Amino acid sequence: MNTTIAQPLIALCRFLPTLALGLIGGGIAYWLRMPLPWLLGAMITTTAASLMGLRLRSPGRGRKGVLVVIGVMLGSAFTADMSGDLLAWLTSLAIMLLATAVMMLFSVWFSRRVAHHSMDTALYAGVPGGVSAVTGMALDSNADLRVVGMTHAVRILILLAAIPPLLSGIGHVSLQPTGMSLDQWLWLPSPKDAAWLAGAGLLGAWLGQRLHLPNALLFGPALISTGLHLSGLTHASLPPSLIAMAQVVIGVSVGVRFAGTSLAEVRHTLIMATLQAVILLLIAIVAAWGIHALTGVSLAAALLAYMPGGAPELSLVALSLGIDPAFVTSHHLLRITVLILVLPLLLHYLKRVHV
Repeated sequence: MNTTIAQPLIALCRFLPTLALGLIGGGIAYWLRMPLPWLLGAMITTTAASLMGLRLRSPGRGRKGVLVVIGVMLGSAFTADMSGDLLAWLTSLAIMLLATAVMMLFSVWFSRRVAHHSMDTALYAGVPGGVSAVTGMALDSNADLRVVGMTHAVRILILLAAIPPLLSGIGHVSLQPTGMSLDQWLWLPSPKDAAWLAGAGLLGAWLGQRLHLPNALLFGPALISTGLHLSGLTHASLPPSLIAMAQVVIGVSVGVRFAGTSLAEVRHTLIMATLQAVILLLIAIVAAWGIHALTGVSLAAALLAYMPGGAPELSLVALSLGIDPAFVTSHHLLRITVLILVLPLLLHYLKRVHV
């Protein structure tokens, strides 16, 4: 068999037990009528298995495919009949950048003075979002990559776990999974609509990489899909079964980040990452409440938009719950773009002043 074909097939076969575990967790959570069942169920089961010592496989390239799917899904949230207060959006984006600056200042201070990490580690571990891009940038630095990866993984885990109680506390947001018939689960778009959606994914992934967009496989397809839906060329959405599978793969992607982790060995890192994540979440809550009080923007949408990290995860949550995905995605795209541009300059400055 051709090596080019054989390697992805071997990787897929090795990942199948992990995927099965995620599907079982998601299925149980769906049966128990948990909020965000496929995402949280898969995340909880694979995280627990990882911490118990099971060697779970990462989705690898499969996660890249899921990012493309989520990007196409996000684009479908932008429609020609969208209404919204442009001034409120611009004000919210400005407040989000201010909140991000506060988060960065706190994260660097906390990592340096409390957790006693190096400056490189403190900066890359403290970035509120863009884990894939940030980890890639950290490879060329003196950062402790294990601390960086663990800090981001713990933060995303805490954010996703916090969403149901936070949104329940707000009210007016239905978190209960909607029961669907078998016909609804098996629904597929027409061949024409399927072609539009597939084209948006393929062209968007290529364009995102050519333009060097942050999280190119997510935001590239989102841009093309947005153009198709805003122009009215298609109004297609993705099948529920594909959306559920995307949630499972994202949930598994979070859980497997703890594979090979000994609680005794990384206790300090886990404790520091947890404390940092909780305080960043509190900053996001305060900022979201402030913009809601100032402009009347949906508090639920502001919370998801301001949460420190996980653009694919939080955008997927917004899509799954119908909480203004266009608003949430726009905020995360702007934040990670600004952070990627600013990070090298910030690291140079902080090292120069010996913070």
